[in-house]
Amino acid sequence: MPFCGIGEPDVAVFVSRLFGCGVGLVGGVALLAIIYGAFIFVTSGGDPNRVRVGREYITYAIVGLLFAIFAVLLLELLGVDILRIPGFLP
Repeated sequence: MPFCGIGEPDVAVFVSRLFGCGVGLVGGVALLAIIYGAFIFVTSGGDPNRVRVGREYITYAIVGLLFAIFAVLLLELLGVDILRIPGFLP
């Protein structure tokens, strides 16, 4: 089985697997950013600047993850529901 659809002869399967890998990668990076932000937040020792930085890491990670999810939902709406591309994002 090709990794992330690379080498897949069917375009619909390639796009579907590529988006799946992309969302998984974005989710993993967001999880690491949330963990890092929480670590900064917990180890701040009451320093307001470090508390702010920790909150910003967590906030921006969640916002980025939501952008990625909504982008895939928008592509699914356009590709499947409106343009009726067969096999696009099952």
